[in-house]
Amino acid sequence: MAIGLHQISAPVFVRHLKGVANCLKKAQALYTEKKYDESTLLAYRFYPDMFSLARQVQAATDHARTCTALMAGIEAPKFEDNEKSLGELIARVEKSIAFVEGVAAGQLDGAEGKSVTIKMRDREVNMSALELLLNRSMPNFYFHATTAYDILRHNGVELGKRDFMGT
Repeated sequence: MAIGLHQISAPVFVRHLKGVANCLKKAQALYTEKKYDESTLLAYRFYPDMFSLARQVQAATDHARTCTALMAGIEAPKFEDNEKSLGELIARVEKSIAFVEGVAAGQLDGAEGKSVTIKMRDREVNMSALELLLNRSMPNFYFHATTAYDILRHNGVELGKRDFMGT
């Protein structure tokens, strides 16, 4: 049985994006209950040269959308990266889920060897769609989703592995 690009990408992105949304909703409930300032949490970073919570979530959603679009040969929706509340971050995650879910299996399956070009800061890199997924997008997606989870947990949001896993 062959495994298609859709099977190894879309459900994985969606499951973990739902986990990110769930974690953000728990943070939102805590911060509402305790009357904490959400802007402090959104700006929190573990170290000065690391991304903030807001940017971690933005990066995770960007990797899921951009990878899916590049593999399918379509344009990814662009987001402004201007979320100022947990509710706005949750909406961003939900829009990303809707986009990934809206890409049909037929748009991805069979495109494993398709050449895609990604723009990096100072250059463009060509690779196959499968290489993009397995060697660039998935590792980066997990890194940013995990770091967002870690920031929330560090700041007192009661989360466990099941929350992260989207189960």
